[in-house]
Amino acid sequence: MKLFHSPTSPYVRKVMVTALEKGLDARIEKINMGASPIKRETALTSQNPLGKVPCLITDDGQALFDSAVICAYIDTLKAPHLAPADTKAKFAALTLESLADGFLDAGILLRYEGALRPEDKRWNEWVNGQMAKIDGAMDAMESTYAAQLTGPLTIGQIAVACALGWFDFRYGHVDWRKSRPKLAVFAKAFNERPSMKATMPVG
Repeated sequence: MKLFHSPTSPYVRKVMVTALEKGLDARIEKINMGASPIKRETALTSQNPLGKVPCLITDDGQALFDSAVICAYIDTLKAPHLAPADTKAKFAALTLESLADGFLDAGILLRYEGALRPEDKRWNEWVNGQMAKIDGAMDAMESTYAAQLTGPLTIGQIAVACALGWFDFRYGHVDWRKSRPKLAVFAKAFNERPSMKATMPVG
């Protein structure tokens, strides 16, 4: 398998943590690709028309994207599975993954606003709106979804850990832990996993 990869992408990290936890990382060849919302790379867009990483090319040549689809595919390759067998628990884990991915979507948009948009065109209401999504997601993780952060490993837990890790990487000055002690305990413990240590973002 081949993975279009960026070392700072939290979505790529989620895929690689999943592969490491499944013991399948050695089967994945990483192709470094610094995807940008304003510059399209032909090598990537020929496989994923959206021009986004991660994009996985399976052994039979099929292109899979985005991270949720890739993680679901990797999960099918080897037991035990990260999506619970029980239907209710499975969709709870997938919903938690979606919440974490939405957190990241807002965070990426927030970063693009500050890093790519010309200063005279930046919109404070937009910035505040994206941060409100992030705060809302973390509040829900602390309360509504706290029970899912314990117990057997799920794709939801991996997604949450990668989202929080990216936020610390890009917005380390924001003290989100003080008002969310359960989430802080989860992040501290999960970050000790070998899969998380091996995929620390750089750059």
